[in-house]
Amino acid sequence: MHRYTGEIDALSREIDASIRERISQPQPLDHPRSLEELTAAAGTTITPGGLGGDEALRIWNEVLAPACVSTDHPANLAFVPAAPTKSSILFDLVVGASSIIASAWIDASGVIYAENQALRWISDLVGLPTEAGGVFVSGGSAANLSAMVTGRHTMQTRREAAGRERPARWKVAASDAVHSSVITACRVMDAEVLAVSVDDRGRMTGPALEAALDAAGAGVDDLFGVVATGGTTNAGIVDDLEGIAEVCSRRGLWFHVDAAYGGAALVSDRTRSLFAGIEHADSVTIDPHKWLFAPFDCAALVYRDPSLARVALAQEASYLDTVTEDREWSPMHYAYHLTRRARGMPFWFSLAVHGTDAYREAVDRVLDITAATAEEIRWRDELELVLSPELSVVLFRRHGWEGSDYDAWSAKLLRDQIGYVLPTTWRGEKVVRMCFVNPETTLDDIRPILDTLRG
Repeated sequence: MHRYTGEIDALSREIDASIRERISQPQPLDHPRSLEELTAAAGTTITPGGLGGDEALRIWNEVLAPACVSTDHPANLAFVPAAPTKSSILFDLVVGASSIIASAWIDASGVIYAENQALRWISDLVGLPTEAGGVFVSGGSAANLSAMVTGRHTMQTRREAAGRERPARWKVAASDAVHSSVITACRVMDAEVLAVSVDDRGRMTGPALEAALDAAGAGVDDLFGVVATGGTTNAGIVDDLEGIAEVCSRRGLWFHVDAAYGGAALVSDRTRSLFAGIEHADSVTIDPHKWLFAPFDCAALVYRDPSLARVALAQEASYLDTVTEDREWSPMHYAYHLTRRARGMPFWFSLAVHGTDAYREAVDRVLDITAATAEEIRWRDELELVLSPELSVVLFRRHGWEGSDYDAWSAKLLRDQIGYVLPTTWRGEKVVRMCFVNPETTLDDIRPILDTLRG
């Protein structure tokens, strides 16, 4: 089973042909199938004797893959899709075939060297100092949780050094528009969220944060930090990072910026100013698998002072003594994980192949199609923009529709293979949401979607 045999050689050629077809040809959008349909078409796939490579690959190509929506399709505008470069997809295969565990320098110094160069580029985009560093984790949820645990541990250490008792329950301040992963992280940490109101565009501002802290009174003593957002998932809005940073600095709070989706816009000169103040953050999350053209799963977590994360998160055990005593950089020390794949390597490879100028041009093309879509919506009488887009999310309403109309339209759109667009809720109203991350998306992809809203 583990040896390279003639059967495996034949299977490798078949998989190679399948991959070449997948990345070279336009792919259908595809759609989910019911459990009953999949059961009828695929049947039992795990058997005592095995199906053999040909049959297992056939089931994947003909049954299972078409039951999954292609995230890199130019008309996929739901959630936050992905548009990995072909080079990153191919190198992901290399990573999988290399059998590398990328947890510690002793095992994977070459991988870590390369990943750290990619992390350095991200840290430079953010504006963090030369000693900044971090790690690639699975996604924004893992990054946000690790950053918040580090922030809490740091504040707790400082509090104990000052001779103060640990609070019964720590708190973190965040707005109503913060990503759901932050709320989940608080549940995992048994921490409370101090809610901060947002302005008309959905931004948390420095004055609003200050007002919330003042209103909390003595309860603010239990606060360890603030989570701001660099591009909300729902509307693509960037918080007042400069104002929030000033409040955090003055009050001695950990400042984390969740820029998992929107942080890619730091690449563009056109949107960089929206993030003024992010350079003051203690930790930042940016997901290359969202808008920096890497395959799933890849999220960058960078710290202003990574030594604080190592103190908070490093795991110790007898069999890990060699690693924990080694002062070389080991990614296992900078998030709550231990085992990790070399998930930053496809991103590094694509950066190395294409160069950072190509990344800037690709992000600018996404901003162009976002602006063009907003303009297209403005002149259609049946449609109305909810907000002018700030990054690459467009929210709009269809006049005369109720919530069920949006749901039925969205389902038919995917069923007809025109596009994958989902409704969302904005201030209690159901509206249409489009999220752009694919530089290959054009108005030829968007107009047929908007045309379906006419009747």
